[in-house]
Amino acid sequence: MSVIELLSPFDRVRALRFDATGLSLLDQRLLPQTSSWLPMPDADAVVDAIRALIVRGAPAIGIAAAYGLVLAARATATLTIAEQQLAFRAAAQRLRAARPTAVNLMWAVDRMLARCGDNPQPEWVLQQAQAIDAEDLAANYQMAISGAAYIEAGSGVLTHCNTGSLATAGLGTALGVIRAAYAQGKLRQVYASETRPWLQGARLTVWELLEDNIPACLIGDGAAAYLMSLQRVQWVIVGADRICANGDTANKIGTLSLAVAAQHFGARVMVVAPTSTVDFATADGSAIHIEERDPRELTEYAGIRVAAPGVQAWNPVFDVTPASLIDVIVTERGVVEKPNTERMQALLA
Repeated sequence: MSVIELLSPFDRVRALRFDATGLSLLDQRLLPQTSSWLPMPDADAVVDAIRALIVRGAPAIGIAAAYGLVLAARATATLTIAEQQLAFRAAAQRLRAARPTAVNLMWAVDRMLARCGDNPQPEWVLQQAQAIDAEDLAANYQMAISGAAYIEAGSGVLTHCNTGSLATAGLGTALGVIRAAYAQGKLRQVYASETRPWLQGARLTVWELLEDNIPACLIGDGAAAYLMSLQRVQWVIVGADRICANGDTANKIGTLSLAVAAQHFGARVMVVAPTSTVDFATADGSAIHIEERDPRELTEYAGIRVAAPGVQAWNPVFDVTPASLIDVIVTERGVVEKPNTERMQALLA
């Protein structure tokens, strides 16, 4: 059985679509209760959608930004070439700044600028955006098989946040590995943490797994260490928003706690991300800018106040897991075990 035949039954969800009508995004704020597709009229609408978490997940926001530049190119197609170039670059900068931590966003926009900045003709720009989309999907299939090779039969795995089709071009990064391991009959149990404050695990990851008929058990974020102490988890499998040159990894807030607990209780940690997530220009995690979002995301839920009036709240949405706590980083170009600066360089070969 080919990889496509093995995994395609688990690859039915999409976060975005680009067709004859343009770009539409699945509003992830409303899932799983409501599936609502929002048309994007222009590049600035895509900027707003990225900031508002209508589309989220490092690879997916990079792909959305690439298609946002298609909209920018179409909007200026009747202008002079100099005016098109100016407008295209301005739209690129607005998209690039939409969120500061996930490097895929900057990578995708910079690639589009390099290939299309001097020639922002709509059809050419569309071809480049479609290439980014297709390459990410192919990378996910490769990473799924590579990562699943590390999972032993009868394993329990824990994942954090959402790293599936909703966060990528399809199949997923960490969730792609979990899907592949399940398809191969290796998994005893899949656990998903709820992932506060946006509950991506409870709302999105569990929904994706159930859509694929993969049994999943939801746990509170604070239950993970106790779960590991019971030896029910052999692998913590997560994605990444930025991986530094030495292997330090920024991911959804709470990942660091999981890695610390895993080391203490003997579970292993796998980070799964395409090489577009690896930022070789950033030496280590201390240089990563960690996005802080509106404190109301903590003090309110669905617009209803849940915290005591007047309390202050701190809402960083990422943390950095040191490479020393990571057992393996899986990319489409290869796998790095016990990552450090020297071993990460192999991905550039």
